[in-house]
Amino acid sequence: MVNVDLQNDDEFESIPSIDQFLHWVESSLLQPFISLEQTIRVVSEAESQTLNRQFRGKDKATNVLSFPSDDDYLDYDCLGDLVICLSVVESEALVQGKEYHAHWAHMVVHGMLHLQGFDHQIDDEAEEMERLEIKILSTLGYTSPYNEL
Repeated sequence: MVNVDLQNDDEFESIPSIDQFLHWVESSLLQPFISLEQTIRVVSEAESQTLNRQFRGKDKATNVLSFPSDDDYLDYDCLGDLVICLSVVESEALVQGKEYHAHWAHMVVHGMLHLQGFDHQIDDEAEEMERLEIKILSTLGYTSPYNEL
């Protein structure tokens, strides 16, 4: 059983439903879990920028940040936390001409793959990660996010 802890402290009204987040998280899992606790925090640009600067050394807001769990002391399965910036995701969807929920799904899938050890720092890894994203998104009924760029 997967449980999504959706944190929306700024009480944004335009985010997808908890059921949508849960479906996207479950679809992103490459191995089955008996139980998984997944935190997704939807944040403002200011919070995204602060976290991005603090943990990645990049002084700007970004669409999704992934914080893998390496805590052996947790008494439940947790891959880590996702932090998604609402205004960046909305702006990207608009500028790139992407359907709103398709772009949200992509951000969740992308972040979940990071939490499962995938990265895109070198070309071969980026290609593998993109292939997985496209495959997962297609099972959700969305087209490739990379064809639209």
